[in-house]
Amino acid sequence: MPMKSVLALFALLSALLVAPPDDDIVREFKKYFRKYKETSVRVEAVRALEGNETKGVVGALVPVLKDDDAEVVGAAIQVLSGFKEPAPVAALLEILEKDKSSEVRTGILRAITLGNYKGTARALLACLPDREWQVRRRAVLALAQADEPVALEDEDPEEVPRIGPLLLPLTSDPEVAVRAAALESLAARDSELVIDPALASLEDDSWQVRSAAIAALGKVRRTRSVGPLLERMAIEEGRLVEDLARALDDLTGKGFGQRLDLWQRFWDSYAETYEIPSDAELAALRERQAERQAEYTPPTGTSYHGIDTPSRSILFVIDISGSMENEVIEKERFEEGDYPSYARMDIVKTELARTVEGLESYVKFNILSFATELKSWKKTLVTANVLNKSSAADWANRLEPLGGHSKEGLAAAGLTGSADLSSGKTNTYGALAWALGIPEEGARRDDYEVDVDTIFFLSDGRPTHGRYVDANDILNAVEEANSLRRVVIHCIAIGDFQKSFMERLAEQNGGVFVDLGK
Repeated sequence: MPMKSVLALFALLSALLVAPPDDDIVREFKKYFRKYKETSVRVEAVRALEGNETKGVVGALVPVLKDDDAEVVGAAIQVLSGFKEPAPVAALLEILEKDKSSEVRTGILRAITLGNYKGTARALLACLPDREWQVRRRAVLALAQADEPVALEDEDPEEVPRIGPLLLPLTSDPEVAVRAAALESLAARDSELVIDPALASLEDDSWQVRSAAIAALGKVRRTRSVGPLLERMAIEEGRLVEDLARALDDLTGKGFGQRLDLWQRFWDSYAETYEIPSDAELAALRERQAERQAEYTPPTGTSYHGIDTPSRSILFVIDISGSMENEVIEKERFEEGDYPSYARMDIVKTELARTVEGLESYVKFNILSFATELKSWKKTLVTANVLNKSSAADWANRLEPLGGHSKEGLAAAGLTGSADLSSGKTNTYGALAWALGIPEEGARRDDYEVDVDTIFFLSDGRPTHGRYVDANDILNAVEEANSLRRVVIHCIAIGDFQKSFMERLAEQNGGVFVDLGK
């Protein structure tokens, strides 16, 4: 055989030995994936494609974005967001341009955002006029981190569209979520263009949009925002007063909290000559804030386990899993509380009843208890009148841990029905999903304008039951849902367990984390 033919054969064999693994895994995925029924197996099959940098993986996973199982779709998006090479990213952009289905487009846009892929601006801008608001919103959020479009070979650089001006019309989009996202995206780009629409949006009918506008004005720091924010503070009620105080502090570093009288006195004195402090000056001002923080706490509001809120729409979410019957270890921390016992449940429900009894009449509230199953006091938020407060306090005082260690003796004696140990697991995701109004699979998924704006979430252990039990999965699912809802989640942990999950849950959702101890 001539040497040239030998070399050609050798090259062919080498290509077959090197290339097939990627092709093989895609081929096997297409062959077997549809046969799998269990969610965990289907997710594992999708994850098997991670690290594959071929266009074939894109072609195999894009149809999965239409799957009915959100967990499987999430796994596909994770894989599609992990490319290091340009070829599969280019394939994603090509499909984004051609496929008009909202499931595919939103999935690809989520992958682009997670992957922080560069060179995507043109494809993202093309999605802004999409008829589906979910697509418009995802494109807007992806544009928050996108580079400006680069002029092509035959284009005049001065005529290439800029991202900021094209986002501006979306600040008046018919859909609440798109308006909020446009304000967020412009603010994330530190664009001066956000100021005027954000100021106008302070009067939006939706509190979620007003919250986004307030945050945008606090992030893109300009002197002309101070006066309108103060005017709004005199009008707003509830949790947005806290948002306004934070934005004003971000602008000025004055740290007057929710004391409108102090803010107005300051502005009356300095409005004509005031200049926003530099970042360095702001940092110096913040160092002095802690010393006078107590002076500027709100004169009225709700306080639960040391977390204060001016919110008027509150949901208390209370863990009643089996471990809540255990006594606290650090008893000295609870000696002054006048509790019936040192059992975690007694401490928690006593504080809950006291908090409920002290609610102002203009507050709306509800209580959700959770273990394996969920049980709410009322179906919706109700006004804190004397009757409802008495009813809620009685309901809270009757809460008992389910399926704890005290029931293990019954189980050992064969009285498993009486023990009911299975009822005492910790369904963390289920409780958070109920609290945020996250619809069940197959239900309408765009009803995100919830009444509650503040959640107090109290738990004494790691998740052990529910659709998601892995902490990262719960955090990702809640973050995804709450990016639409903008609900603040305060977290209170009690007991001897790893509490980083609770800390991250509060941090990701604008809340405060409190550790009550072991």
